[in-house]
Amino acid sequence: MKYLSIIFAGTILALTLTSAKPEKDYYSETYRPQFHFSPETGRHVTTSGLLYYDSEYHMFYQYLPNNANNSADLEWGHASSKNMVNWKHNPVTFNAENCKILSSSIIIDENNTLGKQTGAEKTLLMFNISQSCGLRIAYSTNKGIMWNNLEKNPVMPHSEADNMRDPNIFWHEQTQKWIMVLNREINDNSRGASIYSSNNLINWEWESDIANLKGTPSLVSIKVANRPEETKWILFDEDGSYIIGDFDGETFSPETAKAASDYGINYFAPKTWNYIPAEDGRIIQIAWMNGENYYPNMPFSGQMTFPAELKINKLNSEYKLTKLPVREIASLHGKHHNFTDKNIIPGLNYNPLKNIKGECFHIIAEFDVKTSNNFGFMIRNGRKDIGTEILYNVTNETLSVFGTTVPVQLIDNKISIEILIDRASIEVFANGGQVTITNNFTPVEGANGYILYNNGGELMIKKMDIYAINTAWGK
Repeated sequence: MKYLSIIFAGTILALTLTSAKPEKDYYSETYRPQFHFSPETGRHVTTSGLLYYDSEYHMFYQYLPNNANNSADLEWGHASSKNMVNWKHNPVTFNAENCKILSSSIIIDENNTLGKQTGAEKTLLMFNISQSCGLRIAYSTNKGIMWNNLEKNPVMPHSEADNMRDPNIFWHEQTQKWIMVLNREINDNSRGASIYSSNNLINWEWESDIANLKGTPSLVSIKVANRPEETKWILFDEDGSYIIGDFDGETFSPETAKAASDYGINYFAPKTWNYIPAEDGRIIQIAWMNGENYYPNMPFSGQMTFPAELKINKLNSEYKLTKLPVREIASLHGKHHNFTDKNIIPGLNYNPLKNIKGECFHIIAEFDVKTSNNFGFMIRNGRKDIGTEILYNVTNETLSVFGTTVPVQLIDNKISIEILIDRASIEVFANGGQVTITNNFTPVEGANGYILYNNGGELMIKKMDIYAINTAWGK
C-alpha cells in the first residue's frame, strides 16, 4: 500500500509539472500582446489593487469570463512578477457572499492592525465596494491567493444617495493615519471624490470633498525630480487626467489646472504600485487599455499598458509630469538597429526602415527637423494595407496618432519620440514623456513593414535605436 501511495503521488506530481509547462503555442495568437499583460481567457477590465510585496509586483484586476459584458459576472484575477515584464497567473479564491465586487483597493496590514496575521506572512487587506453591500474588507494571509471576509462588514454601509465606488487607500506619514479617496456623488448628483481618514481601518471619518471627478480617483505623493527636497501630490481621474497640488491629510489643494497624462482613446483608470522600496524610489503606473473590438477571434480581450515611471519637474514656475516605459523593457530587447546623424530627404524611396520587419518593436529616436514640413512613421505597413500613421507636423508643431492631434513643441528645433509597438497596441511618448498617446489597433495579419517618411525638406535622424521585442511569455 505504501508503494502504491508513492506511485500515486509521483503520478500526480508528474501531471502537475506537465500541466504547469506552457504549451508551444501559449500566448502566440495573432493579436495576443507579447509584452503587455493580458488574461489567458475572458475580458480584462480595470486593476483593483497594485502592491509590491515579498520581492514581487502584484496586480489584482477585474475580468469577465467568456468575454461577457454583464458586470454581475465580474470575477477576480491576480498576476505577479519579479520585473513587471514576465507575469505569472495566480489563482484567487474569494467568496463575495452575494456581493459582486465593483472596485477595490489593497494594502498591507504591516502593523497587524486588524489582528489577522497568523505567522511571519503579513496580511493583505482588500477594501472592496459591492452593489448594495457597502464598503467591505477581505483579508488574505497567503499573498492574495485565499481571501476571507471580515466579520465586521460592512465598515461603511451602502447609500443610494451617494453611490460610492473606487476606493483608493494609503498610509499618510505626516498625520499617521490611513487615507481613503472615494468616488461618490457629492452634491446635486455631480460625481466627485471624498477624502476620509482612519486610525484603525474600520472607522472612517469624512475630511473633505473634491468636485468634478469621474471615477477611480488616485492620489499619489511624488518628489520633484529637479528639486528633491520638494514633494507634490498628483490626483488622477479615470481618464488619466491629473491635477498637481498639496495634501495635508485632510484637504487636497490644487496648484495646476486639470491636464491630460495620456491622449489616447483607449487609456483608462491608471493606478500606481504601492510599497515600492525606498531605495528604488520610482513611482510606477499602469492603466487599462479598454476596448474589446481589437482582438478578433481571440480567446481574450483587453490588455494593460506597459508599466511607466512617473516624474515631475518644475520648469519656469510650472510643474511638468512625464511618463516613460520602465527600464525593465530592456530585458526583452532583441535585434538592434541604430542610425546616427542620418539625413532623410523627401520620398518613399529613401525609407531607412525598409529592411526592418516584424510585429513588436521599441523605437527610441531624436530628430532635428531642419527644413522638413512634416514627417512620420507608418507602422505595420504591407501590400494590402498602408499601416498606422504617426505624423509630426513641423509647421504646426503637432503630433497625430489614430486621429488624435496634440501640440508637441520643438526643443531647439528637435523632437524626441519613443514608441512601443505590440501586436494589438501602440504607445507613443514624445519629448521625454511630456506627451503620451496610447491606443489599441488591429493591424492586417502579415503586414510587418515599417516606413519613416519625410516631406518638404531635409530631416536629420540625430539618433535612433530600434529594438525588436522578444515575447515575455516564452520559457
